[in-house]
Amino acid sequence: MVLGGYGNFGARICRALAADHSITVLVAGRDGSRASALAAELNHVHGTGASAAVVDCQSPDFSEMLREHQVELLIHTAGPFQGQDYAVAIACAKAGAHYIDLADGRRFVCDFAKTMQAPFAEAKRVAISGASTVPALSSAVVDFLCRGWQRIDSIDICIAPAQTAPRGVATLEAVLSYCGAPIQLWNGGQWQSQIGWGSPQRVEFQRLKPRQGAVCDIPDLELFPAHYRVQDRMVFRAAVEVGLAQRAFAFLAWLRQHGLLKNPSSFARLLNAGAKVFDPLGSKLGGMVVRVAGLDGAGVPDKRAWHIAADNDHGPEIPCMAAILLARRLAAGESMQPGARPCLGLHVLRDFTPEFDKWGMVTDMVEEG
Repeated sequence: MVLGGYGNFGARICRALAADHSITVLVAGRDGSRASALAAELNHVHGTGASAAVVDCQSPDFSEMLREHQVELLIHTAGPFQGQDYAVAIACAKAGAHYIDLADGRRFVCDFAKTMQAPFAEAKRVAISGASTVPALSSAVVDFLCRGWQRIDSIDICIAPAQTAPRGVATLEAVLSYCGAPIQLWNGGQWQSQIGWGSPQRVEFQRLKPRQGAVCDIPDLELFPAHYRVQDRMVFRAAVEVGLAQRAFAFLAWLRQHGLLKNPSSFARLLNAGAKVFDPLGSKLGGMVVRVAGLDGAGVPDKRAWHIAADNDHGPEIPCMAAILLARRLAAGESMQPGARPCLGLHVLRDFTPEFDKWGMVTDMVEEG
């Protein structure tokens, strides 16, 4: 079952998994007509017996509904996850189903294991949170860049979406939830506070023009300093393509910081519709860069960067890839340790290569030291 299966990310996951004849896809959500339309499309293209279900994931009988549909794996794409509880995961554990989500909410992902470990260990099922660009792909990139290193001093990540790529209201609600709010960053070897979407800085890319990137709140900011024993700095930024749009986020951040705007998320639907005005100023090209610095295996200072460029508005495929790969592994019968964990170090970078190639995405590894 793909919850939110007809949404911006859910539909992409459904289309990818429906092509695998060992997987039967159930498109689920509150809108029965949209779910049925996508299921019909999947059957027309792949003939794999996809179906649709109208569900309320917050219903007390959701776990029973999962049993009735004989769901073996649920992929939760119905964000935003900031402020969301674990009701869906709890229902999966009760129903004896595996669980994967695309969460990017810092507290949701970072608190997931300690909250959900016992129910899933008892159910002998797997629960994985954050199977998306962060921290799934980002950790795979850091592992690749720093393989054999003695020490990691800094990790700097920036995502740069294409202006014309589909956005979605839930995605904007997520990023606006911390716009203007203080974010705890590991900086200078200690925790410091910075304002979300405030004070943009110039970020260089291999195949994209330089952009202004602003600090965003994601699970990596908390997970990576401990997991990689980062000595100095862990920063994540987002850089929208059109400068006017970036400044609009910075203005909303300023208003909230000074008590003039209580809830920027309330503007998500308006901004999602209004963003189309800026489309002629942007392009279909987006990307991401991960920069690391530290000591290599010989104790020599090193700096490296990994870039990816996604053209033709294919960028939104990237957040779906980790969940698709995990679903295929479970369907193939791979044994995974029961229990709950963040999607940290569960993939190696080469796992993503066929997905990158499928969408014509180009990657570069650059020695910067």
